[in-house]
Amino acid sequence: MLSGLIQQFEKASATYAAANGLERDGDWFVLKLQEEMGELTQIWNKATGRGRRKGMSDEELAIALADETADVLGHVLLFARRNGLDLAAAVERKWRFRPGEGISS
Repeated sequence: MLSGLIQQFEKASATYAAANGLERDGDWFVLKLQEEMGELTQIWNKATGRGRRKGMSDEELAIALADETADVLGHVLLFARRNGLDLAAAVERKWRFRPGEGISS
């Protein structure tokens, strides 16, 4: 399950990088993850009254929160792929379940 998702994020990221002339070196992956966490935090602050909403409706904030969370997820997976991390094994160790097990479509 995770490996397929990781490959989808990798394809999208590589396509974006090529189209925009970006070099995805080792540092890029962790720096991009940090950038996305900052954006998620900014939206969270707006959504929880800790930041200026700048005219954003509750619906727009909810969409932005979901979008930024998706960015963080993608960049976590890209970081793991770049660094050869076995996230499935880590989830099993740390969270005590196997990703994809018990999920039906």
